[in-house]
Amino acid sequence: MTCNDSKAQLCPPLWGQEGVCVGRRKPGEQKHSKEPSSLQCMHLAVVACGDRLEETLIMLKSAVLFSNRRLCFHIFSEDALKPEFNKKLQEWPSSYTKKFEYNIYPITFSVGNAQEWKKLFKPCAAQRLFLPVILKDVDSLLYVDTDVLFLRPIDDIWHILKEFNSTQLAAMAPEHEIPKIGWYSRFARHPYYGTTGVNSGVMLMNLTRIRNTQFRNSMIPSGLTWEEMLYPLYQKYKNYITWGDQDLLNIIFYFNPECLYVFPCQWNYRPDHCMYGSNCKGAEEEGVSILHGNRGVYHDDKQPTFKALYEVIRDFPFEDNLFQSLYYPLQSKFLDTVHTLCGRIPQVFLKQIEKTMKKVYENRVIVYLGANHRY
Repeated sequence: MTCNDSKAQLCPPLWGQEGVCVGRRKPGEQKHSKEPSSLQCMHLAVVACGDRLEETLIMLKSAVLFSNRRLCFHIFSEDALKPEFNKKLQEWPSSYTKKFEYNIYPITFSVGNAQEWKKLFKPCAAQRLFLPVILKDVDSLLYVDTDVLFLRPIDDIWHILKEFNSTQLAAMAPEHEIPKIGWYSRFARHPYYGTTGVNSGVMLMNLTRIRNTQFRNSMIPSGLTWEEMLYPLYQKYKNYITWGDQDLLNIIFYFNPECLYVFPCQWNYRPDHCMYGSNCKGAEEEGVSILHGNRGVYHDDKQPTFKALYEVIRDFPFEDNLFQSLYYPLQSKFLDTVHTLCGRIPQVFLKQIEKTMKKVYENRVIVYLGANHRY
């Protein structure tokens, strides 16, 4: 299959509903022992190295708090962090741990020099490029950076997989909304997608399609598979890229634009969307769906609105009332952020999370009333 082969038939279009592609098992291949549960999963992958343990746990917490369907977490981390992840996740109350399963994987790179890959941009960030190679039994997943927070159910972005056409195999948001002040349009020394490039901090991936596609490239006239392409691509552009694996993804989709679905900015909302004035219309209309606190804004005072959201979710006791222990403290913290441009638009940050919490509350009331009615 090539990326522009619109007639290619991969797998029945179940990947919007199920986490593993069924009906594509090779003759004689054994059924994976975890398939029944993982079939029901929305797969979420993250890469955590260095001091990213807490950030990763808060991201996972936001996913579990608001999502409806079962989650399967794929956590890639250094060996030293594995026992900490196990310990912390097992401390969560059973009412929440029953909503997910998780696997922790070592940092591995199937091609090229592992030390080079580890040092590309942030520690271990390049691991995300190898997900299609490592997670061979997973059809589709959502990859996020550790500094992401979900303000609505993952179910909602998972539905975007159903909107892919026959050639699309990944989805990301634009790097910027305004080309004349975007980073790529002003400074990039390499090809990039579209007019502003794309940001890879939130990335939907149909891994089955990625594994089965021949990608056009600038190195040889014929196509290359994803795994074949990665290291030669890095070698060609390593002296011209600034943002590591994100730049490599931009180069890949520059040459294969029909492979990419672009979702709007509210699904990857960053300080750039408000720190110079509000420029994400989708968030203004619908509220922020996924918050991406890049540039370390959860841990300094440069963007207190982002820091407030992070701290409130971090400090929320799992089984407390969402409105009393999360929403109202968040409103209170926002009063201290009005001196910033991001803090002047609190409705943009609160709209989706309020809507989400109302649904969670309504669902709990329905379950409670239903249980009482049976008696």
